[in-house]
Amino acid sequence: MSGRLFLAGNVIADLVIEVPALPERGGDVIGTRTEVTAGGGFNTLVAAGRLGAPTVFAGLHGTGPHGDLVRAALASEGVRVLLPPRTDGDTGFTVALVDAGGERTFVTSFGVDAEMTAADMAAVSAQVEAGDLVQVSGYGLVMPVNGPLLSSFAAGLPADVTVCLDPAPLVADIPAEVLGPVLARTDWLSANGREARLMSGLDAPGAAAAALRERLAPGAGVLVRADKDGCWLAPPDGSSPVHVPGFPVQAVDSNGAGDAHVGAFLALLGEGAAPADAARAANAAAAYAVARRGPATAPTRTELTAFARSAGADDVAALLGG
Repeated sequence: MSGRLFLAGNVIADLVIEVPALPERGGDVIGTRTEVTAGGGFNTLVAAGRLGAPTVFAGLHGTGPHGDLVRAALASEGVRVLLPPRTDGDTGFTVALVDAGGERTFVTSFGVDAEMTAADMAAVSAQVEAGDLVQVSGYGLVMPVNGPLLSSFAAGLPADVTVCLDPAPLVADIPAEVLGPVLARTDWLSANGREARLMSGLDAPGAAAAALRERLAPGAGVLVRADKDGCWLAPPDGSSPVHVPGFPVQAVDSNGAGDAHVGAFLALLGEGAAPADAARAANAAAAYAVARRGPATAPTRTELTAFARSAGADDVAALLGG
């Protein structure tokens, strides 16, 4: 049975606005399409769940229109919600501007999801078991209240639990005393090229992956996502980073692509797939997602198998059982 994936992070509302291009400072632009959906870590849970992993949302959610939206979305994807709703406020939201090239730019306003307590973290810790996977996001670590709690939580997880850190765009703002213990406990670090550059000071993704692995404990691995070029994998065995080829597609919306990659990778890793094989399939899942509009566009197992077959990736299709 696959290990459960716990999201120790945020699921918030996404106000997605498609624009021809970002406005200049002080300017304005007319959006061509608007959508309100669940976002944040929701996309990671969706990607893992659609490939068969049992998923658990271990973050906070409020009472109000955003909280209602989040709970309905989680229920529709079969995600277990661990903590009860907070009655003192609503869930936060993000404004996501998606330009004509498919790139997204975010502005985030947190709600009660940024106000975890020690009791909340204790309730989550009590549910995590051997063989589970825990996803920690830099969005949670950067919060003044949540960050220290999540750092202590991650650092205290037993060795038979797999910890994955997605540093997120705000990684440079995470206090060192919060990020350090998480890095020391991280089994897998998955970052996009910009995040890897901020953390390592290196532009080349392969070199950045190798440098980031040196910041982790022995036996940990690193993925640096490189969009259409796939990703770079610094394996846990300490060998040289390898390039895992991607699946070039016509990108129409990159919102949620990184989450689709992380979720698919963890779902297959939890099934016992080799890291390189899981990374290759995660590249396919991300490519599938960016070719479709909307944030939660990760494929089901059947859809990903068909996509892999159409792309000539029989190795991925075989891994998925197709």
